[in-house]
Amino acid sequence: MPKSAERCAEERAAMREKILQQSVLYFARNGFSGTKISDLAKAIGIGQGTIYLYFKSKEELFGALQQQAAGDSELAQLKLLGKLPLPAKQKLHQLSGYVLHRLKKDEHFAGAVALHTQMVLAQGDGGQPGDVYESELYLETAKIIAQAQREGTAVAGSPLKLADYYWGVVYLYALKKLFITRYEALTPQDLERTVLRGQ
Repeated sequence: MPKSAERCAEERAAMREKILQQSVLYFARNGFSGTKISDLAKAIGIGQGTIYLYFKSKEELFGALQQQAAGDSELAQLKLLGKLPLPAKQKLHQLSGYVLHRLKKDEHFAGAVALHTQMVLAQGDGGQPGDVYESELYLETAKIIAQAQREGTAVAGSPLKLADYYWGVVYLYALKKLFITRYEALTPQDLERTVLRGQ
């Protein structure tokens, strides 16, 4: 009995999602230039032609990963956290706990963090020093840090630069998750030392 149109659509959507999920990890580990579609297909366990059924090129696949990262639920949660009527120190503690928990439990989240940072750095290659700070993740974190500075709980300095330090530590921890089997886990307090006073 032939498959229904709905079942075929479900299978196509599932395969596209599988390709995206596995590609995040592969691109995060190998970078854009170090990724070949043939090697990626082998790593996923599918034929190279299957990837081309869903994405015309490596650039299109990477673009889809960029769009996925830009619409990430973590960014939505960070925006929501920023709007809550809480002290900034508490917001940063919640953010740190959430991020470190996800990194510890979810290799795909670590891949997404690494890939997002690589994309931010690639956008900064345009020669403009401020380009690196165009990331919404950095901008939203900087808002919370600026609030903490007004409340006297954050160290002095540019909120965007401090957000860069904060996410730089997260990025390094994500790389450890992807490449090293044994490493000492960070605590939220360790991460918060990048921005808060007396940590």
